[in-house]
Amino acid sequence: MTEFKRPDGRKEDEMREIKAKVGIIPNADGSAMYQSGDTIAIAAVYGPKKMHPQHKQNPKKGVLRCTYNMNSFSVSDRIRPGPSRRSTEISKIIEWALEPVLDLDKYPNTVIDVHINIIQADAGTRCAGINAASMALAHAGVPMKDLILSISAGKLDKTIVLDLSKEEEDFEDGEGATDIPISMTNSGELTHLQLDGKINSKQLKKAIEMARKSCKKIYDVQKKALKDAVNVGDN
Repeated sequence: MTEFKRPDGRKEDEMREIKAKVGIIPNADGSAMYQSGDTIAIAAVYGPKKMHPQHKQNPKKGVLRCTYNMNSFSVSDRIRPGPSRRSTEISKIIEWALEPVLDLDKYPNTVIDVHINIIQADAGTRCAGINAASMALAHAGVPMKDLILSISAGKLDKTIVLDLSKEEEDFEDGEGATDIPISMTNSGELTHLQLDGKINSKQLKKAIEMARKSCKKIYDVQKKALKDAVNVGDN
């Protein structure tokens, strides 16, 4: 039986190299960079601040408002700048993934704006954006029950793999390409799961378990970046 090999030589459950840093945008209330392989996401948080227009205010709690954008130079084929249907959809997905850990009840009639920019794209951009946004919110001092960790799984030649590259994301076998972005807390509670493609329940369970293990590594990288920023501030 031939051993399964990924195009870049990684094992089935092996992530690309990840890097993270917070405090990269001085005028933001909180900011972070998260890199997975060649995908780089930057997030900046502004708020809590008074919500405008006033009719959008919620007197019971604050509002999380995320804006996801892929910069036109982030891919080799330039994309049209500005909002698109895809960026609007991913912006809402990021909000849904992050909201469960935020204590917004403390900030009635306010908004917390999170701007996520993808400055370099090689697949997994929404997951990188969620990881960057999670760190940026923590850096801004927004009360959070936990950090949110996000990674994608997929299916290549009937094999479940973790953290797809662009080359793997574009791969299509007889059943079509499968992409599964997953977000969760450090305790393993799912806050976001999407499924694009065909997969059976056993394969989906394996994908979630692989994601849970890898998210522990993401958490360690996020935590170190936040601690490093505190230590720099103390010096």
